[in-house]
This record gives sequence, structure tokens and C-alpha cells, in this order.
Amino acid sequence: MQQELIPSEQPIRYVPAERLAVISEPRIPALPPNFLPPAEPDPESTSAPLSHYLWILRRQRWRMLAFVAVVMTATWFLSQRLTPVYESTVTIDIDRQTPQGVIGAESTRSMLNDADQFIATQIRLVQSDSVLRPVAAKYDLLRHEGQTDVRPEAPVQLKRLKIARPPNTYLLLVSYRSPDPGLAAQVANAIAQSYLTHTYNIRMRASSNLTDFMEQQLDELRAKMERSSLALNRFERELNMINPEEKTNILSARLLQLNTEYTNAQADRVKKEAAFQSIKNNTLEAAQVSTQGEALKRLTERLGELREKFAEIRSHYGPAHPEYKRASAQLAEIERQLDAGRRNILGRVEVEYRESTRREQMLLNEVAGSKGEFDRINSRSFQYQSLKREADADKRLYEELVRKIKEAGINAGFQNSNIRVADAARPPQKAVFPDVRLNLIVAFLLSTLIAVGFAVASDALDTTVRDPEQVVRTLGTEVIGSLPVVKNWRGRLGLASGSANVSASGKALVPVKQREEETTGFGESIRTLRTSILLSDMDRRYRSLLVTSASPGEGKSTTAAHLAIAHAEQGQRTLLIDGDMRRPSVHRRFNLPANLGLTNVLLGEVSWRSAVVNLDSTPMLDILPAGPPSRRASDLVGRGLSEVLEEAGRAYDLVILDAPPLLGFSEPLQMASSVDGVVIVVRAGETDRKSVRGVVTSLKRLRANIVGIVLNGVHKEMSDSYYYYGHYSKYYQQNPSTTEAS
Repeated sequence: MQQELIPSEQPIRYVPAERLAVISEPRIPALPPNFLPPAEPDPESTSAPLSHYLWILRRQRWRMLAFVAVVMTATWFLSQRLTPVYESTVTIDIDRQTPQGVIGAESTRSMLNDADQFIATQIRLVQSDSVLRPVAAKYDLLRHEGQTDVRPEAPVQLKRLKIARPPNTYLLLVSYRSPDPGLAAQVANAIAQSYLTHTYNIRMRASSNLTDFMEQQLDELRAKMERSSLALNRFERELNMINPEEKTNILSARLLQLNTEYTNAQADRVKKEAAFQSIKNNTLEAAQVSTQGEALKRLTERLGELREKFAEIRSHYGPAHPEYKRASAQLAEIERQLDAGRRNILGRVEVEYRESTRREQMLLNEVAGSKGEFDRINSRSFQYQSLKREADADKRLYEELVRKIKEAGINAGFQNSNIRVADAARPPQKAVFPDVRLNLIVAFLLSTLIAVGFAVASDALDTTVRDPEQVVRTLGTEVIGSLPVVKNWRGRLGLASGSANVSASGKALVPVKQREEETTGFGESIRTLRTSILLSDMDRRYRSLLVTSASPGEGKSTTAAHLAIAHAEQGQRTLLIDGDMRRPSVHRRFNLPANLGLTNVLLGEVSWRSAVVNLDSTPMLDILPAGPPSRRASDLVGRGLSEVLEEAGRAYDLVILDAPPLLGFSEPLQMASSVDGVVIVVRAGETDRKSVRGVVTSLKRLRANIVGIVLNGVHKEMSDSYYYYGHYSKYYQQNPSTTEAS
């Protein structure tokens, strides 16, 4: 879409000075019906919603359906050209309940719980070289399968052979595929018969080899049994004992009793030794606690009483007094008796200690003797038991082997096979390959999956800016408006103004019906954008706005022009400044001269009020062109643009500054620091997100107030967020009075 304003072909009228008076009270624009302020972006939302992917599939549905149709058509065509292949199957029943013999364990052996392992073993046997080689040689299967380079000594493997087991059964389904249905049935039956013959030969060879082996082992076992029996008899004669185990039990009980008595004697000796040592050290307390210490204790108590009495008499009488002498004599007698008693107890304790020591030594000798005899007999008993067990084991093994040889001989003549053919293979009537229905289903599923994956991948690999939700998720910035695509843009002045769709001569530039439809679309979007900008921040009012873009061709100048027209049509005094002094375009859109403008103002040649131009078609809109192009635009911006914007902000309700693209030029950054807000115009579906992110990052680094992003050139096929654009014309076609009122 190439959005340009066509010259209005109207005379130029410069604005008088009295019109540029300072506005005392700003007028707040009226809210449109059912207007909702833009929602706050969700910083935690980092992934696309499910509805977005559904919209992708809806948008790409015709391409996806075409791709699926082509794939299914190609699949059907290829399936019809393939050579049909027939499959024949033989059913083999494996009866594990059938006994392998008539006597012995083979006749009563129960079925083990190893069905999976057993069936897997049988499948490997069917696939073995011994089973397949005779069949392959008989029907020349290697040549039919194209295996002409296989060496003769290599194991035979049939590519067209398939073996399956139905769940929870003991059946094997052996199938073979071939373009010839008769050959497929013959090969399947031949493989089953070869498998039966091979299993029978295996059992026969196993039985024969087992019998030969057991007969060889029987002679060796007989000689071993005779040697062990002879060794046992010789040992019994040398031992001269009927049963060594009974003698060992008697000695074990005696040794246990002697150990108990020795332990008690040792404890008694330790106790008496401790008493002897205590009394030997002349301790009165030790003598009192001994077994003979009761009398000594009474003497000690009597001694204490006499000493108290003697102390009392000595305090009243002298040494020559009879009472004193009598008490002294009694005290001496008691002390003598006490000393004699202590000596007597010491002698008795010593005697008891000597006796306990001798008893302990005697018991120790008895224990040692009994233990030696027990060890001697026990060692001989172990040897006897070993010889006896060996002789008994050899005898039992010999008898068991003789019985097994007899059973094997009988069972060898009775070979009952538990494997049989349950259902022979027959030539099939219907080919199993190609399965056209299955091929079409698989082709449909795979092509659908590939088409969906390609649609989602193409959307994921698209790095352009497309819808508001994407901008919020990836850039963290609000989208304040979206401008739809307008066809046949050339030939009209502007869609924001209803009167601007006619030429100066009064002739309509576009048909009335088309003008009404596009007015309701683009014009409503411009008015909604204006309202969103002015009401984006309730705490402040924007006096000046900078309209810029990431790169040229985004539609910023057209957006700024229509935004200024829409604001002026609401009765608000609006000034549109062309700040792109490198490639000015506003003067061409409004058919204004380029010899006087912002460049002259910044050079100090004229005042900005003298360069402002007013349009008769929009009385409330004034325009300040860029003037002559200049390569020193960045130097001119810093000379007084801030003062111009400040003065114009006091004279107008809104000043809109059309700035150059931000990437690659320095003057937009200087302009952004001088305005109240910055509006970034992005062409939906074309502008790369990295470019927009660079613009947003640069403006945030300067702490500029980013009002939001305007998506230009959107249509309903670009994102699921633009579905409502297709309903504007329908709504106004159903309500023509609404179009006239607007």
C-alpha cells in the first residue's frame, strides 16, 4: 500500500498572527461511543495463545488443503502402478501340555510360566538356517527375492517371511509374500513342514546323545562308588568304634558341665583372694566383712563402749584410783581379744583361699583333658561322616543314573511331538500390497501434519511485526492503533476528512460507495488512533507528538497528515510540522511550496509563525513545511526546535511533528527529547521486529515518552486481531444513515 496525499489544488493562506494567540484552557476531545482505553500489556505473557495458532491454520487452510490433495492424489496414482503382492499364512499350534515321554519326569512335567520366552525361541527356530535353507533351495527363493549376491556359506534369510504370534495364544502365524499367490502358499507350508522335521530331529539327536553320555558316566560312577564304600569300611576298622557320634555327644555334655564348674570355682577363688588380700593389709573393715567377722564386730563394738567409759572415768579419777585401774585393765583385755580375733580370721581366710586355688587348678586340668579327648574323637567323627556321606551319595547317584538310563531308553522310542500344523496355507485371493486405503490414510495424516508444521513454522520464522499481541509479547510496548490497507489510494486527498475526497473543482475523485466504505475503515481507524493517543495517559495532556518510524516507507508521513486532519476536524487547533528536512514530503501531499519552512526558521531567516500555512479545506489545521532540503539537518535541529515546539504548544491544542526515520539519523533522537510523546509507525508484515526493538531501546535510553506503536497496512489475513476490519463495510451497508452521519 502506498499511502500519499494528493495535492488539494487550493490557494495558500498563511496564518495571521492574531490566530496564534496562547490558548488559555485546552479543550478535552470527546470520547467516541463504546470507547475502551487500551489494555495494559501483560509482561508475563511470553507465548502465543492457542487462538493465534488456530488463526494460522484458518489463514493457510486453502494452501494446506491443496497440499494434502496433491499428496493424496500422488499416493493413489503410485499405489495403482505398484505390482500386487499376495500373502499366504500357515498356522502352527504349539501344545505345551503334551508330555514328552511315557514314564519318568517327562510324563508328568508341568508347564512352566515361560510362554513368552518359549514362543520367542520357536520363532527363532523357524527363522534359522536349518529350517529355511531346504525350502529356499527347493523353490529358488533367493533368486525370486533378488538376493543374487549372497554367498553359499552365509545363513539363509528370507526378506518376505513374516512370523507373528496372536496375543495370549500358543499359535504361530508363518506368512510368506510373493507376486505369485500359489508360490506364497507352497512356501509357507514348506517352511512349516521343515520346522516340524527340524524339531523332531533335534529331540531325537538329544535323546541319543543323552543316552550315550549317561552310559559313559555309569562306568565311572560305579568305580567311584566302590572306592568310597571300601574307604568307609577301612576307617571303621581303624577307629574301633561302632558310632563315633554317640561318643562325641557324651564328651560334649561332660565338657559343658566341667566348664560350668570351672567357671564357678574361678569366681569363688577370685572372691576369697580379694578377702585374703584385704585382711592381709590389716584392715579392720575387711576382717569384719569376712565370714568370720561377726565375733570381731561384737568385740569392736565392746571396745568402743569401754573407751567411752574409760574416757569418762579418767576425767574424774586419777591413775591410782581403783576404778581407773579396773577400766584400764578391761580396755587392754578387749584390745588383746580383738587382735587375737584378727589373727585368727586371717589364718582362716588364707586357708580358704589356698583350697579354692587348688580346686580351680584341678578343674582346669580336667577341662583340658576332656577337651583334648573331645577334639580327637570329633576330628575322627568328621572324617567318618565325610566318608559315609560320600559313599551314600555315590550309591544314590549310581542307582538314579541306572533308573534314568532305563527311562531314556523307553522314552526314546516314544517321540510325541507337541508341535503341529493347525491350518495349512492356501493361495490368497486378494493382494495385501499395496493397501490403497491405508496408503491414503497415512498420506492424509502425514501431509496434514507436514502442512500444519509448515504453516506454524512459517509463522514462527516470520520476524516481522504483525499484530498487537505480538508487539506486547516481544517488544513490551503497547499498540495504540492499527490502520487497514486501503486499495486505490492514489487519486484522493485523504480518508480522514469527508470533504477531502473531492477536487477543487468539486468533482468526486472516487465513487461515492467506495469512498463511504473506505471512510468507515481507514477514517475510523485514524479517529480511534487519535482518541487512543490523547487518552492514553489521563494524568497529562499531550501538547506535542513526534511521529517517526524505524525505516523509510513505513507510512509515517501519511499517518501524521491524517492524524492532524482528524484532530483538526474535531475543532481542535492543530499544527503539522514537517521535520524531515532531508527528504520533505508534507508540502507535496498538500501542494505547498518548498521554498519556505522549518529549515528557514531554524536558520533564523524567518519566524515560525511567518512560515505556517493554513488550508481552506480544514480551517483548524495549520502546516509548517520543511522548507528547502538540507544535509545539515542534525545541526539545524539543535538550534531552536525546542523553542519552536514550546511556543507552538502554547498556541495550538496539538502539535504533530513528522520526523525522519529513527534508524540511521540523529535528528529524530534530538526531536524526541523535545516533545511530550513519540508515536512509532510500523508497516505490518514488512517491518522487522529487531528494527522496532532498536527504535524502542534508543528512545527508552533517552527517557523519551513512547506513547505506543501504530501498525500500518494491516488486513484481516495478517493476524486474527484484525478480523473486525472486514465487518466495517457490511455494517455501514446495512446502516447507510450511519455513513451519512459520520
